[in-house]
Amino acid sequence: MTYRMIFNQTAFFGRGSISHLVPELRSRNLTKALLITDAVLLETGTAQKVTDLLDEAGFPYEVFSDVAPNPPVENVKAGVEKFKDAGADVLIGLGGGSPQDTAKAVGIIVANPEFSDVLSLEGVADTKNPSIPIIGIPTTAGTASETTINYVITDVANQRKFVCVDPHDIPILAIVDPDLMDSMPRSLKAATGLDALTHAIEGYITKGAWELSDSVHLTAIKMIAANLQKSVEGDLDAGEKMAYASYIAGMGYSNVGLGLVHGMAHPLGGQYDAPHGVANGILLASVMRYNAEYTGEKYRDIADAFGVKGAYDMPLDEARKAACDAVAELTVAIGNPTSISAVGVTEEGLDALADDAFADVCTPGNPREATRDEIRELYASLL
Repeated sequence: MTYRMIFNQTAFFGRGSISHLVPELRSRNLTKALLITDAVLLETGTAQKVTDLLDEAGFPYEVFSDVAPNPPVENVKAGVEKFKDAGADVLIGLGGGSPQDTAKAVGIIVANPEFSDVLSLEGVADTKNPSIPIIGIPTTAGTASETTINYVITDVANQRKFVCVDPHDIPILAIVDPDLMDSMPRSLKAATGLDALTHAIEGYITKGAWELSDSVHLTAIKMIAANLQKSVEGDLDAGEKMAYASYIAGMGYSNVGLGLVHGMAHPLGGQYDAPHGVANGILLASVMRYNAEYTGEKYRDIADAFGVKGAYDMPLDEARKAACDAVAELTVAIGNPTSISAVGVTEEGLDALADDAFADVCTPGNPREATRDEIRELYASLL
């Protein structure tokens, strides 16, 4: 058995670390950037914290902000044309998963134009060339797109999200500056934090997990358990810890995969436009219970990470239950929905959801092999 681990060439962490952006661009002999972000970050002034640095240094750039949540194929194609027209040689993905995933798809297609239909990038595409250089700058503590080899695009025509896995797309540089995350609204902190927790837990129990990935995932679980609720309530120090925990989880899951929570969350996004973190939060505790008997002793570690006393002394089934209960309680405490009806799902939609989840690229990584009918039952239990 062999294991592969791929990380950023360089990453900076800490408040004020965005100051490293221009020196890093210069040191790589890059000459013009296309900043990919979204309209909200432009309106709130978050993007200006980056463009001000570029302006002050006289570093040329253009902005592409036509990125929607759950970015569709059309956003990617428009971004490719914008990059070509701009004459840029580097992409800056500023935002949560949507702008950063769009940047990855744009960078891959510019370097590998035979994939310009976008849809052919699904799964593990056989790209030949590394992406145009990408700098990932997160403004949320959840997706960890700045350090992963994954990105997710929405096929609107067929109401589905598809996952792309490509070592060629990893950003050459990540800058994790909590100053860019402080203004996130409470609901976004909750949703993205649950996304990070799902990455950490699924990465910890997925079939591909091993000692190195386990070490980063368990660290992330401990950090999120200790800081997510405080961050949602406005504690800036906890928010900083969440920024780092998100990245740490991304280092792991990017290399070993995820599982059924993500497999079931993607159709909720594709068919109902549910925010990804919200969907993960709805599903996580229930899928953990479904997987419990297939996870060995690992739920003891999760229970202990959440502060359950005696997690290593109680019977295993009790420890497993305690881990699931702790996740469920945190989900409620930070105000995430707990039913799929909250995002618009009805009984009539369960079959289509189950079909897409069963076929999702993340589902085979689950520790328990799920049938299509079992997936439907899980959805039905959450109506």
